[in-house]
Amino acid sequence: MSTAVLAIGKKHEPWVADGIERYTKRLRKPYDLTWRLLPHSSKEHDAARDEESAKILSTVKAQQHVILLDERGTNISSPQLATHLQRQFDSGGDVVLVIGGAYGVNAELHRRADFVWSLSNLVFPHQLVRLMLAEQLYRAQEISAGRAYHHV
Repeated sequence: MSTAVLAIGKKHEPWVADGIERYTKRLRKPYDLTWRLLPHSSKEHDAARDEESAKILSTVKAQQHVILLDERGTNISSPQLATHLQRQFDSGGDVVLVIGGAYGVNAELHRRADFVWSLSNLVFPHQLVRLMLAEQLYRAQEISAGRAYHHV
C-alpha cells in the first residue's frame, strides 16, 4: 500500500514547500506520501490538456486507485475522505492523487479516475492545492487513527 501524488507543474515554491514538508513528515504508512511532479506542456488549451493527461495516464498502473482533484468533482468532508482512503488501504490498494495542469485533464483521464474529488467550488492555485492536499491527508490519517487533530 502506498500513497502518491502526481501533479503537473514546477517544483514546490519555497513558500509552499515548508508547509508540504511539515505535513508530509508527519504521515505514516499507508498515508506516507511520495510526490511526482510532471512538466507542464508548452502547448495551450486542448493540446496541453491532452499532452499532460497522457503523461499522467502513462504513469498510473491499472491496479492503482486514482483520485482526481477537480473543482467539478464531489465535495466531501474530511471524515468522508478518511473513510474513503481507509477502505482503499484496507483492501491493500495503492492510492494515486492527481492534480492536473492549468487546463485541467481530458475525458480519458476523467474516465480512468476512480473518484473525482473537489476541495471546494472555488478554484485555487496549484501550489496551494498541493499544500491543502498534504494537510488533508494528514488530517485523514489522524481521523482514521482516532486522534484529536480533527475536532468535530
